[in-house]
Amino acid sequence: MRSDALAQLAGRQFDALIIGGGITGAGIARDAAMRGLSVALIDKGDFASGTSSRSSRLVHGGVRYLEHGHLHLVFEASAERRRLLKLAPNLVKPLAFTWPVYDGQRMPLWKINAGLTLYDVLSLFRNVGRHSRLGAEQVLAAEPTLRARLLGGGVRYWDASTDDARLTIANVVDAHARGAVVANHLVFAGVDSGTRGMRVARVWDALGDAQFTIRARAFVNATGPWSDTVRQLEGGRGGSRVQGSKGAHIAVEHDRVGNREAVVMLHPRDGRVLFALPAGSQTIFGTTDTFTNASAEEVRANAADVDYLLESANWYFPDAKLSRDDVIAAWAGIRPLMPTNASEGAASREHSIKRSVRGTVTITGGKLTTYRVMARQTVDVLAKVLGTRGSAPTGSIPFPEGPEPAGAPIVPGLPWRSGAIRRGIEAEFACTLGDLLIRRTHVAFQTRDNGRAAARAILPEVSSLLAWDSARASREVERYDAEVGRVFGIDP
Repeated sequence: MRSDALAQLAGRQFDALIIGGGITGAGIARDAAMRGLSVALIDKGDFASGTSSRSSRLVHGGVRYLEHGHLHLVFEASAERRRLLKLAPNLVKPLAFTWPVYDGQRMPLWKINAGLTLYDVLSLFRNVGRHSRLGAEQVLAAEPTLRARLLGGGVRYWDASTDDARLTIANVVDAHARGAVVANHLVFAGVDSGTRGMRVARVWDALGDAQFTIRARAFVNATGPWSDTVRQLEGGRGGSRVQGSKGAHIAVEHDRVGNREAVVMLHPRDGRVLFALPAGSQTIFGTTDTFTNASAEEVRANAADVDYLLESANWYFPDAKLSRDDVIAAWAGIRPLMPTNASEGAASREHSIKRSVRGTVTITGGKLTTYRVMARQTVDVLAKVLGTRGSAPTGSIPFPEGPEPAGAPIVPGLPWRSGAIRRGIEAEFACTLGDLLIRRTHVAFQTRDNGRAAARAILPEVSSLLAWDSARASREVERYDAEVGRVFGIDP
C-alpha cells in the first residue's frame, strides 16, 4: 500500500496536499475526498503519532469550559459528541462520570449542580442521560473506594470515551477508500517553485531515506504543534501563532484504584479539574495543563507531572497508596492553542483558520471532540482557494465497522489480538513496530516495558508481512526502543 501511495504522490497532481495526519488532518482528508477533491495526506511520523494518540481519550461536551463562560464551545462539542456516538459506535461510547464534592473545595455542590443543569440545556437534553444530584451515601454506593471523610455529596453526568488513535485511523482509512492518497512517515521539507497553478512540496521519506516532490494546487497545514515550523518552511514570517500547552497522563493498575466509572477530581492543591478514567485493566489519571515551549517531538511527562497526578489520585482514593513505582506508563501531548494572555486552564479551545497569500490554509487550536466541524470549515476555506463548491455529508455517513481481529492475545491478559497486526499492516497503513503497538493497539500503554517484549515477539510476523531482512528487522527494533523512550520516558 505504501509503495503504491509513494508512486502516486510523486507522479500525480492534486487539488490539495494536507500536511499533518492527526485527527484534524485526517478529518480534512475525509471531508475533501467526499467533496470529490483529489487529496494527498502525509505525516512526518505515523498517523495520530502526536497529540491525537496522547489525549484523555474523551469525546466530551466540555464541562470544564462552563466555568470560563465558553458556552458556545460547550454547545458545539455537545452536538458533536451526540453525532460521533452515532457515526462511530464501536469507537465512541457513553461514559458515566461521578463528581464527588467535599467540604471546603472551591466549587460548592449547588454551583456544580447548576452548571450541569446548564450542561444538559446546552446539549438540548439529548445527552446519553441527564445529570442527577447524589447524596454522600449515593456517591459511595457508586464509587465505594472514594474518600469518605468530608464528602458532602456529588453529581452524576454523562459524556463519552474513545480510542483517540483508532478514531484518527478510521478517518484516514475512509478518506483513502474515497480516493485520497495517504502516506505516513513522510516529512514536509520545504517548497520549490511551481508552474501552471501548481505548488511543489519537497518531502523526505523517513523510512526509505529518499526525497521527492508532490504537486498540488493548494496546501493545508494541519500539523498542530508543528504549525509554525511548517509555516516557516514555506517562507512565512511573523511571530508564533501557536501556544503549546502540555497535558500529561499516568496509567496505573485499575485494581489499585477500584473506580467503577469515570470520576471528576478537583486537585487538592490548586483545584484544577482532573479525571480518573477507566481503561480496561488500567485507570488513567489526567490531565495537567501547563504552557510549554518544549519540542512537540520530545515532549513527555516529567517527575513533577507524575507527582502532581499521584497527589490527586491518592487524595481521592486513599486506600490506593500509589507511588511512582505503581505508574505503568506516563505520557504527554501538546495542545496547539492560539496564543493568549489567559492562564492555561482558562485558555480557549477555539480554533483558528487562516489563508495565506501563497495558497496555504492553516488550522490551529480546537479539540478532538470538534474535529469534524474544524475539518468542514477548513475545507470550506480550501474550496474558496480552489474555486470549487459543495459540501460533504461527514455528519451523517457512519464509519465502516469491520470485524474485531481474532487470534491469540499479543500479550496475555490484554485485549489486543494477533489479528490486529495483520490488519494494521494490510488495511491501516502501519509501517513500524511503533505504529502497531502504540497506535493500532495500546500494548505500549498497558505494559511496564512499554511493549518492548511484545515488539520482539511479533517481529517474525511483521518482518514477513513487510519483507524486512534481518538487518532491517534489527534496525526496526532499535527504532521502536527509541520511540517508546521518547514517548513514555519520564523527565527529571
